[in-house]
Amino acid sequence: MKKGIDFTGIAVSFSCHDGKGNYLFHKRGAGCRDEHGCWDCGGGGLKFNETLIDGLYREVEEEYGTKPIEAEFLGHDEVFRNQDGVVTHWITFRYRVLVDREKVVNNEPDKLDEILWTTNDNVPTPLHSQLPVVLEKYRKLLV
Repeated sequence: MKKGIDFTGIAVSFSCHDGKGNYLFHKRGAGCRDEHGCWDCGGGGLKFNETLIDGLYREVEEEYGTKPIEAEFLGHDEVFRNQDGVVTHWITFRYRVLVDREKVVNNEPDKLDEILWTTNDNVPTPLHSQLPVVLEKYRKLLV
């Protein structure tokens, strides 16, 4: 059985920042589940018996090779998507995460084609289908 397809998946999503108004984006590569070539911020499915915070820290480290300095809960969203005829359903818990910019690396080059620091007013395109929703809904918190 597959998370998000056969049953509702639970995910953590994060917007990493450097404390100076810059946010970290990555371009999704061929090794990602979907939306290849689209820019995203980060996230992943929770593992069984894993807390939200543990999953958040694991995902940040898996993707960017560093541990969060601090994490701020933004909110949660119920996400329904249709990807090539496959309907998915996720409950996503969203965080704003402070990281040390000097320690960030592309720790998943098989999944992430590129990483980029920029402001939320200058985001690259094309965007992952959920990113415009996140940037609009949490705009006042992502400063």
